[in-house]
Amino acid sequence: MEDVDCVVVGGGVVGLAIARALSLSGREVMILEAEDAIGTQTSARNSEVIHAGIYYPAGSLMADLCVKGRKALYRYCEDRGLPHRNCGKLIVATSADELAMLPAIAARAAANGVSDLRQISAEEALELEPALSTTGALLSPSTGIIDSHALMTSLLGDAENHGALLALKTPVVAGRATSAGIEIDVGGDAPMALRTRLLVNAAGHGAPRLARAIEGMPPGQVPQAYFAKGSYFSMTGRTPFSRLIYPVPVKGGLGIHLTLDMAGQARFGPDVEWVDGLQYAVDPQRAESFYRGIRRYYPDLAEGALIPAYSGIRPKIVPPEIAAQDFRIDGLQAHGVPGLVNLFGIESPGLTACLAIGDHVAAIVSTD
Repeated sequence: MEDVDCVVVGGGVVGLAIARALSLSGREVMILEAEDAIGTQTSARNSEVIHAGIYYPAGSLMADLCVKGRKALYRYCEDRGLPHRNCGKLIVATSADELAMLPAIAARAAANGVSDLRQISAEEALELEPALSTTGALLSPSTGIIDSHALMTSLLGDAENHGALLALKTPVVAGRATSAGIEIDVGGDAPMALRTRLLVNAAGHGAPRLARAIEGMPPGQVPQAYFAKGSYFSMTGRTPFSRLIYPVPVKGGLGIHLTLDMAGQARFGPDVEWVDGLQYAVDPQRAESFYRGIRRYYPDLAEGALIPAYSGIRPKIVPPEIAAQDFRIDGLQAHGVPGLVNLFGIESPGLTACLAIGDHVAAIVSTD
């Protein structure tokens, strides 16, 4: 059995950011990724938005790490010349009832330390985005977009430059907590057994399953995995918008919003569909509800303009009737297993928060 210092399970944006933080702190890190490339699941199937930190409950880990992570991510992108754009976004109301909800959203944002969000009139919103239909909006200047693949490549490069090693197609199938460290069984083309002083379970959707497969991990400290699928449709032709456009949030997500990629192409989504597992096919029939939702704030959307694009699945740890959740980053104090950190429910804004999550994990293990 080979001994290693640190193993990070999961080569998505969060696992790579953690590996980077640990390697920068002087730890020897091995990254184990079950797929044949980094970031092929949640990290590659999202809106690629840099979130301001508006929606999350004050004092939550999501709120704290999103705001810290957003600031760190902009600095990181600027320092390394990574593709990103601080384009801003509008949260638009389309009725009197929705307009009345905006002050509460703004108050939550302020409690989270988002100081630049401001409410604007319908007239001001139309001056910024003439194609809108709205009764009023919130303007978020610090929201942006990023090339998530370029980010992941950069994070991996940083980690590797400080000695980290990446192994693809290496699923971790079981583990045991021992007095000498955590032993793990690795499958794939070249099965092996490793013993590590530190195991970071950043396996995304598979994190609860992996935690349950570690002997010595209290079963009561492992949440149930749920899957909230969000489909995306791209729009043919040129978009009339220069900012991201979000409706007032709905239960389980942020509504069918308009985002832009780095080339300026518009895409809409995600909606919310609770499913039993990783089912990524996009049902073209879902376009009907997209047209209805989008035309509330963009009435000129042409019939036939939406084309199925892709889907992503949020790694939920609460059932549909609850929907809202917080990040869980559980170290020794949470579960009592030395040398183990489990990350559960790292959905949006995980991309925005990735650098802050990496620092958070590095701080946890330095004090355990």
